[in-house]
Amino acid sequence: MFKSYETLLTEIVRPHLLVVTLNRPDVGNAMNTQMGRDLLDLWTSLIADPGDMRCIVLTGAGGKIFCGGGDLKQRRGMTDEEWQAQHLVFERSRDALVECPVPIIAAVNGHAFGGGCEKVLSCDFAYAARTARFALTEVTLGIMPGAGGTQFMPRAAGERRSKELILTGKPFSAAEALQWGIVNKVCEPETLMDEVLATAETICANAPLSVRQAKKSIHHGLQMDLRNGIQFEIEAYNRLVGTEDRREGVLAFNEKRKPNFKGK
Repeated sequence: MFKSYETLLTEIVRPHLLVVTLNRPDVGNAMNTQMGRDLLDLWTSLIADPGDMRCIVLTGAGGKIFCGGGDLKQRRGMTDEEWQAQHLVFERSRDALVECPVPIIAAVNGHAFGGGCEKVLSCDFAYAARTARFALTEVTLGIMPGAGGTQFMPRAAGERRSKELILTGKPFSAAEALQWGIVNKVCEPETLMDEVLATAETICANAPLSVRQAKKSIHHGLQMDLRNGIQFEIEAYNRLVGTEDRREGVLAFNEKRKPNFKGK
């Protein structure tokens, strides 16, 4: 289903479950232009046709660094126009990740700095290794978060905490990320993937159309006032009433068996 990528590994590890690995471990999985293009292609293809994918796990190769942010070695010597052209690729990649109908869980197996931290924040939720550290360091480099950090961080951690983290650029621990709502769970490094995959498998066992509609309702509803958000929710709900999975779910409940959802 998935083509080969220069900077990514893609593997269907269980039925309906895709693991995507940022694969530039020699440079801390830093994002170069090619990684931006690869991620854009992958997320766009999943938007166009998610197929039978029901959950995606995003992690980093190498075990110590999830993603170190933008590749500053590649950026050295870039003209302003080249820098902005590259960043446009990153922006489009982020937008495609956010709009992907399939839930995406970040498995933060190592440090997530700059754009790497923003990538974690862009996912639907995240589990982190106890040893992982996070930072939005852009202001220490003469720029600012530009891949969603000033928007996703306040939505996760609140305005005042986010201002402190973004304006100082100081790193913080996985335990602090958990306390502040940036990650959902902290795991031992050796059990991180097992725990993430267990949660992903739970999602995969649920009705896929229901999961996608619920994700969409949460995502778009948060951008509306409560009254319109509730109306959006009802529209999303009503699209599930006529599905085969809705009928199968009710039938399985009454027959006291596990439902067999088909995404129809």
